[in-house]
Amino acid sequence: MRFLTIYSAAERNAPITQAEMDSMGKFIQHMLAEGKLLTTEGCLPSRLGARVRQTNGKTTVTDGPFSEAKEVVGGFAIIEAKDLDEAKELTKQFLAVAGDGVSEIRQLYEQPAVAPQR
Repeated sequence: MRFLTIYSAAERNAPITQAEMDSMGKFIQHMLAEGKLLTTEGCLPSRLGARVRQTNGKTTVTDGPFSEAKEVVGGFAIIEAKDLDEAKELTKQFLAVAGDGVSEIRQLYEQPAVAPQR
């Protein structure tokens, strides 16, 4: 089963340290080697982004930073796990490396394999 994990935390005003990069790099390499991590990316500061919202047919665009947000999305990963319990455990391992924050776990819809038409 594939799961999307979305990591949110308080926005940092300073770049991550080399030690933090090294620690996360080791974790990512380990998860890739285990076949548990399919892809991952971190997000740049919200000041470089925007929010697009549609409500009742009206679209509004708000440029970052998002000062009203206590937490912002810091990154995501798509992981492979046998079930939600394993996805929770893998996410706990990630948070042990990433530090304070919250990760939402969502199982991804996987379309059943279909035999090619002849």
